[in-house]
Amino acid sequence: MDRAALYEVLDKYLLALGRRDAGSLSWAAAARTSENNVMLAIGDGLWGTIEGLGEYRLRFADPATGHVGYFGTVREYLEESAFTVRLRIGADGRIAEAESVVVRQSDSGIRFENPRYWDKPILLANAESPVPRAAAIQLANGYFDTLQLNDGTIHTRFHPDCNRVENGVQTTRNPEFSKIVPVSALGCEEQFRMGNYRYDDRLRARRFPLVDEERGLVLAFGFIDHSGRLAEYALTDGRIVRSPVRRPHSFYIAELFKIDHGMICQIEANFITVPYNMPSPWDPL
Repeated sequence: MDRAALYEVLDKYLLALGRRDAGSLSWAAAARTSENNVMLAIGDGLWGTIEGLGEYRLRFADPATGHVGYFGTVREYLEESAFTVRLRIGADGRIAEAESVVVRQSDSGIRFENPRYWDKPILLANAESPVPRAAAIQLANGYFDTLQLNDGTIHTRFHPDCNRVENGVQTTRNPEFSKIVPVSALGCEEQFRMGNYRYDDRLRARRFPLVDEERGLVLAFGFIDHSGRLAEYALTDGRIVRSPVRRPHSFYIAELFKIDHGMICQIEANFITVPYNMPSPWDPL
């Protein structure tokens, strides 16, 4: 299927979701659906509680593999939540897989104050100098290698102006958020060169199911595990800091990387807390 056809299926999915009408869609006979890393029956979960879709809508597609992805928001009774969905569409046009992440801050285990959701031209534009699929995945995977047991070593390439948005909050070059999380004053590479994320013990079950080669986007999923054993650690400038995670803990993440000119230029991530070391119902690719 081409991009237009994949977007058509995605738009029908979102329209049906807003109407709580999963039965109106064309599902494959053995379709699999998950919400927040748990397999559900078609029509369960968000399908029964959604009150509407938000204004932020970022679509991207991978015609080579039949995947289409989306970052946006959904409204339920208590709040508006960041939302990611990945669909795999069969050659017959039926939905074979639907994987969604709903960042309900009221029960996510982490709360970012004043999230906001806005269009970012860099994510909407085509790549100026796209890299091959395998190289794009390698750069995204290198980001995870850099994050895991972060000691200041860089295993990928960052654009000097790279920024990251997590659960609706910019966590790089953000003076306001840095009042709460000081490292947020720095850029992407600067944060990692300082070794700020030493407490991230493992980045596991990594999957890269969607590569939008035209736009230079890679959608990845995985888990960040924290054993909670690390109390203090040294940054690369010699400062001793305390770990913010002192208990067994895991994040389930959906992360989108904009890659152009052989560098990571922008990152958009949604993540939630899940039981420590929770397995994935989706097989790594």
